[in-house]
Amino acid sequence: MLVEQITAQLINAGNPDIAQHSQRFFKTAKGEYGEGDKFIGIRIPVLRQTLKLYQNATLKEALVLLKHEYHEIRLFAVLLLVQLFEQSKKDEAKQSEIVKAYLANTHYINSWDIVDSSAHKILGKFYFNRNKSILHQLALSSHLWERRMAMMSTYTFIKNHQFDDALILAEILLHDKHDLIHKIVGWMLREVGNKNKQVAERFLQKHYQNMPRTMLRYAIEKFTKVERTAYLKGQM
Repeated sequence: MLVEQITAQLINAGNPDIAQHSQRFFKTAKGEYGEGDKFIGIRIPVLRQTLKLYQNATLKEALVLLKHEYHEIRLFAVLLLVQLFEQSKKDEAKQSEIVKAYLANTHYINSWDIVDSSAHKILGKFYFNRNKSILHQLALSSHLWERRMAMMSTYTFIKNHQFDDALILAEILLHDKHDLIHKIVGWMLREVGNKNKQVAERFLQKHYQNMPRTMLRYAIEKFTKVERTAYLKGQM
């Protein structure tokens, strides 16, 4: 019953003009990364406001919503999973259940915004003080979104000055063919630099000449103009 209520509320909040724009923005044409995805036309602030109305929603309901054909309902579902994870701070068994459910349903966590709204808040937080081998496995996946999920998860580690896994995964993904991986790796390297520039520069000195251009540009975005120019010209 609650699933139907949430679904109806979100569909009623849709905007055809926003939906049309999202179809283009999220590259849904044939051969693009979001091929065939469908949109209602809801901005994320509306989703977050709606989420506040459903503090008592369950994991089972979140997983039903996660399998919906509409992009924004899947996005709502991962926001709900994050909410459930945060509500379970003192219940390790419950958090473990949410993590297992998340990893079992990566097929539906299938766009950069859905990944980026959830991976670091669920996987990153759960594995912060645990064995992180699962993230290394995800980084080697043939599934684009699992690779992005792995890298995005390290954002939590980076914010807590734990850089090793982020750099290991960045090295694994260094020669990935997809620009959405180039962007997330570059972004996380930039975040490493924000916390400890020397650590980021040691990685860049070793790899910058072989990095995809987009990855490098993202990584050095906060450097001085002189430094950015030197990196881009291969003069570091």
